[in-house]
Amino acid sequence: MAKFLIGLLVGVILTVALAVIGAFSLARFGTEKRTIVPDNATLILRLEGEIPERPPIELPIPFFEQQSASTVKDVWELLHKAAVDTRIKAVVLEPQGISAGWAKLEEIRGDLEQFRKSGKPLVAYLKGPTTREYYLATACDRIYMGPEEYLDVKGLRAAMMFFRGTLDKLGVQIEVEHVGKYKDFGDMFERKDMSPETKEVTNTILDDVYGRLLSTIAAARKKSVEEIRATIDEGPFLAQPSVAKGLIDSLRYEDQMFGELKDRLKSGEIHKLSHRDYLKVTPASLGLEGKPRIAFLVGQGDITRGSSSDDIYGEEGIGAEGFDKLLRRVGSDSSIRAVIVRIDSPGGDAMASDDIWREMNLLSKKKPMVISMSDAAASGGYYMAMTGDPIVAYPGTFTGSIGVVFGKPNLHGLFDKLGVTEDSLQRGRFADIDSEYQPLSPPAREKLREGIDVSYRDFVSKVAEARKRPYNQVEPLAQGRVWLGDQAKEHGLVDEMGGIDRAIELVKERAKIAKDEKVALVTYPPKRSILEILMGRTPESALESRLKPLAKIARNAHLKLLSQPGLLRLMPYTIEVR
Repeated sequence: MAKFLIGLLVGVILTVALAVIGAFSLARFGTEKRTIVPDNATLILRLEGEIPERPPIELPIPFFEQQSASTVKDVWELLHKAAVDTRIKAVVLEPQGISAGWAKLEEIRGDLEQFRKSGKPLVAYLKGPTTREYYLATACDRIYMGPEEYLDVKGLRAAMMFFRGTLDKLGVQIEVEHVGKYKDFGDMFERKDMSPETKEVTNTILDDVYGRLLSTIAAARKKSVEEIRATIDEGPFLAQPSVAKGLIDSLRYEDQMFGELKDRLKSGEIHKLSHRDYLKVTPASLGLEGKPRIAFLVGQGDITRGSSSDDIYGEEGIGAEGFDKLLRRVGSDSSIRAVIVRIDSPGGDAMASDDIWREMNLLSKKKPMVISMSDAAASGGYYMAMTGDPIVAYPGTFTGSIGVVFGKPNLHGLFDKLGVTEDSLQRGRFADIDSEYQPLSPPAREKLREGIDVSYRDFVSKVAEARKRPYNQVEPLAQGRVWLGDQAKEHGLVDEMGGIDRAIELVKERAKIAKDEKVALVTYPPKRSILEILMGRTPESALESRLKPLAKIARNAHLKLLSQPGLLRLMPYTIEVR
């Protein structure tokens, strides 16, 4: 009886939810038909939080719709449209609380610089700015900030968290085997500080990112790199000092900023246009699309095996079987002339990476292909890109990390503290190799090393073949080391520095599409509505999406992947340069 009542209640709630969502969907559909861009419009580009690669779920309810994140491609498309749209007179950038990586920021900043070439005003209004927001703002021709604001620009810092002390107290041991002196995946569990190898890599990353940050700000603010370095050493800044140091142009309240922009435009009252509303304007309506269709296929998140029943449009991560279906769908679509595979992944399961690598290579034989790397295309994310096709990355892309690792927890000490015991019987010499109650025996460890070594050699061999270089030239660049994009290019691991525009140029060349011919960029997977989610997802998967913040914590610690059997091709740690 209780189950019946619960089922009835859930059914009523879902029915009401579907009715509400359906009503809002119909209302929005009618509104979109009447969307009008004023002749004297100023586009307000508000960027907040994460800027994903994959389109988020569409929820046609005003509050949730306004909270939905714009993708990197969305921002790229918005600025390209605004540059040629005669109704758009100016763009106001309002970045706040951005958590994207430096590669995505390089893409967006480059798009802003490209928009400036249109001659239209591009101004930034900063609210609680950190270095990320300020970096984007320096692409604008004028930077504003409130009179009482605080410019939190003070340099960069890279930090790692270690759990060895906590695990010792709990009686938990994480046993890790890996190939390559830089593949220090288990250090967060086995050490209390950075290893010399980790410090070496992290210092090169900091030097590279900080050096480009200084040179970018210096060029934008018309100062020398030495002046900017000295200035940032005095940060963070109150409002007045930020102007005195030449980092901010003017301190104005937001209405005053718009007043000055109105005077500058000399075209009457300013009509503000939200970037979310402007997304509804199609590139085709502005003459920015042609007949040739190019797939923009996005792979984002940790790589996992998945199952044959997995939704190919899954929200989280790259499920191998689902992603393979997507690759095959693109390959069999005769209307698609070429493919750009956009990768934003630190890697994951070794077998899943290999399955995707196979399908990527099959697709490469059917369609001209170019790989475009985002914030990260490392370890398994780099492995899947080894098709021999051109690879385009940003200077700030995390890539490489060519290595293999295996890890498992030994919870015997924790069980002892809890009074839990295990009594097991086995047949087979290595039947307990993945036991959470027993440590690895020397023979078991040797057995694991055999598998890891074979997988590592296979990884390096695939890189050598795809990059058309001898094995002995690639292996020293492997060792599990993470490289930034510009470092990877120097060592021949990627081909060019650039973003979406450069990837389009290259794939048009390979598809024999004229350089000046416009193309239609078709995103895979496409956006999904909440109706599709409710009709296609289980209550468990819906609950999982609500627990996304907790899942992210687990993902950062790699606990989710550690709980699965098999070897991993995964970045040794998550790097976030603040």
